[in-house]
Amino acid sequence: MPKDHHLAKVISGVFVALLQTGPVVASEASQPSSPKREWPSNQLTPKDIFELEWVASPHFAPNGKQIVYLRRSFDIMTDRAKARLWVVATDGSNHRPLLSDFEQVSSPRWSPSGDRILFISKTKKAAQLFVLWPETGHKLAVTHVPNSPSQPVWSPDGQYIAFTMPVESPNKPMITMPKKPKGATWAPSAKVINRTVYRADGRGYLPHSFTHLFVVPAYGGTARQLTSGDFNHGQPSWSKDGKKIYISGQRQKNWVFEPRNQEIFEINVSSGKLRSITKRFGPDNSPKVSPNGKYLAFLGFDDKMLGFQPSELYISDTSGKNQRRISQNLDRTIDDVQWASDSNSLYIQYTDHGVTKLANISMSGKIHNIANHVGGTTLGRPYSSGAFTVSTKKDVAFTQTSPTRPASLAIVRKNGKSKTLVRLNEDLLGHKQLASLEEMEIKTIDGEVIQGWIAKPPQFDDAKKYPLILEIHGGPFANYGPRFAAEIQLYASAGFVVLYINPRGSTSYGSTFSNHIHHAYPGEDYGDLMAAVDEVISRDYIDENRLFITGGSGGGTLTAWVIGKTARFKAAVVAKPVINWISFALYADYTPFFTQYWFPGMPWERPDHYFQRSPLSSVGNVKTPTMLLTGEVDYRTPIAESEQYYQALKLRKIDASLVRIGGASHNIGARPSHLIAKVLHILAWFDKYDKQP
Repeated sequence: MPKDHHLAKVISGVFVALLQTGPVVASEASQPSSPKREWPSNQLTPKDIFELEWVASPHFAPNGKQIVYLRRSFDIMTDRAKARLWVVATDGSNHRPLLSDFEQVSSPRWSPSGDRILFISKTKKAAQLFVLWPETGHKLAVTHVPNSPSQPVWSPDGQYIAFTMPVESPNKPMITMPKKPKGATWAPSAKVINRTVYRADGRGYLPHSFTHLFVVPAYGGTARQLTSGDFNHGQPSWSKDGKKIYISGQRQKNWVFEPRNQEIFEINVSSGKLRSITKRFGPDNSPKVSPNGKYLAFLGFDDKMLGFQPSELYISDTSGKNQRRISQNLDRTIDDVQWASDSNSLYIQYTDHGVTKLANISMSGKIHNIANHVGGTTLGRPYSSGAFTVSTKKDVAFTQTSPTRPASLAIVRKNGKSKTLVRLNEDLLGHKQLASLEEMEIKTIDGEVIQGWIAKPPQFDDAKKYPLILEIHGGPFANYGPRFAAEIQLYASAGFVVLYINPRGSTSYGSTFSNHIHHAYPGEDYGDLMAAVDEVISRDYIDENRLFITGGSGGGTLTAWVIGKTARFKAAVVAKPVINWISFALYADYTPFFTQYWFPGMPWERPDHYFQRSPLSSVGNVKTPTMLLTGEVDYRTPIAESEQYYQALKLRKIDASLVRIGGASHNIGARPSHLIAKVLHILAWFDKYDKQP
C-alpha cells in the first residue's frame, strides 16, 4: 500500500480520510512500495474521479421540444453519487436545473399533457413519488408510503400513477423469548432465514417482502395495492383507456426455482382481476402498449437453459392474441424497446461488436440503425450501458459516450441529422490529455476472430517500450467496447498500455459466440487472451519483461485461471473472483440461477466438473505474485472466494496480499473513493514488481 505521506501528496483532505478507513490489507510480506507517482495535472488523476459528471434517464416532453434528464455526479464530502433534474430544449438552448433542493432523484417522466414532471426522490425514511410543475417550480409529494416506490408510469389521462413497491409479508417468529428485566442489555435477537434467495449483492440480507403493483392519484392520496401474494412483479404499462395495466410477474408456484420464468399479466385497474397474456417457459417482461392502444410489445425468449440467451422482441394484440417474434433477424440481446408515435414501428437498443446502438424496427422485423455509441452511464470499466427516449416527432435522444467522455446528451432527428445537446465534462477534461484507443482484431490459433482495444498513454511514442496491463471483463456474459472508463484512463495516465478484449463468451457477437463457454467457463478464454497479448507484443512497443494482468468478477476468475497456466506476467491482481465454483454455487446470492444455467448438475452431483473449472484446481502451478481485492459485503462473488485463494497462495509461499474494501459490494465503483482505492492498490502492486529499465 502506498505510504500515507505519498497518498497525501497525491490526494488530500476528505479523500485521504475516506481512503484510510476503507481498504484493509492483509499480508505477511512487505506492503507494496512504489516510487513516488506524480500525476500530471494535464492528465486524468485519481481525485478527478470526484469531478466527473454524466447524463442519465433522458425523457422527451410530449411536445417534443424539451428533454428532462438526470445530471449525475459525485459528492466528495459524502463519497456518494448524486443526481439532479435538468431540462434542455431540443435545439440545445434553455439548459437549466429544475430543482436545487433534491439531490437524489431518479425516474423523471413528463405527464401526458406536459405540464408536470414525475420523479422519485429519497427522504429520511424511504423514497417517495413527487410531481413538479416546471413552469412555477411548485412540487408535491404524491406518496407517503413506508417503502421505496420504483418504475412509476403516468396513466394516459395524467390522473393516476402506477408504480411498484416492496410489501412486507408476515413472517411468524419461530420462538418466543422470555421477557428481559427492565434496563437489561441482551444480545441481538437471532435471525431466522427460511427463503432460498435470502440476500442480494448491493442490498444485503433481504427483508421478507415481495414487489407489488400500486396505483395512486397524481395529485396525492392513498396508494391502492393491485397485486398480492408471495410473488414479485416488474415494469407496468397502461392500456390506452386507462382501465388496464400490463405488468410482468413471477406468479407460478415454483417461481423461486425458475428464476428466468416470467409472464406478462393484464390487470383490471377497477377490480384487480388478473389475466395471463403469455404462457411459456421463459422471461417475458418489459411490456409496452402501443400509442394507438392496439398492440403490446414485450421482451423475452423460449428458455432452453443455456448460459446465454438473447432477449428478443415480440408483439401481440393487447388481448394477447397473435403473438409473434419480430427480431428474428437480430441475433443480439435487446436492452430496451419503445414505440414510435404512429404505432407502426419500434425503437430498440442493442450492442453489436462492442458498440451499443439504436435502431428502428418495423412490425415485420426490418431493422434500420440510427445511432451508435450509446452508453457512458457506467464509469469504472468500459461496459455497455445507456438509455434513450423517443419523441412524438420520432426524434430520438440518448446518452452518448466516447473513449474520452462519460455520457453526454445527444439527439438524432427524424431526418437523420444528429447533434450533441449537453456536454458536461469539458471544464474538467477539455484541457487534459487522455488515453487514445486503437481497435484491433486477433485471430486465435483455432481461427476464431476476437475483437479488442489498446489504450495508449497520453503522449504515446511507439519508439519507446511500455509496460502492459491486460484488463479482463467480467460477466462472463458481458462486453467491453470503445467507451469511457475511468480505470482504464488512470492506468494509461500512470504510464501503462492497457489491453482489453472480448474473448469467447462475450456478448454482442451472437449466441454461438457467447455460448462457447456454456457449461465450460473459463473454456477457451485463455487462448483468446494470450493471442491478444502476443499480438500487442508483436507491435514492438511493449516490454515483454513488464507484463501485468488484472480483472474483476469473471475477469478476476480469468486472471486466476491464467496465472495457473503461465508465469509470463510479473504480477497479478485478482479482483472479486470466483475461485471455487462449488463454494460459489452454494454461497453466492442467486444460487437457483447459477446452479441451473451455468452447470450441468448440482455441486454434489458433478463435483469433478465444478472443480476442474475452478482456478483453485491449478493454484499449485502459480508462481506469479498475486493480490486479491474484494468488497467486504460482496454477495455476488463473496470475499470467502478471495480468502480461499489467498490462503492457498500463502501455503505455497507465493507473495500475496488480500485487500478487503470495507463496505463495498460487488460494484466497488459505486463509491468514488472505493474506485480510486482499487486503482491505486492495483498500481502499487504492479509498481512493486515492475522492473523498469
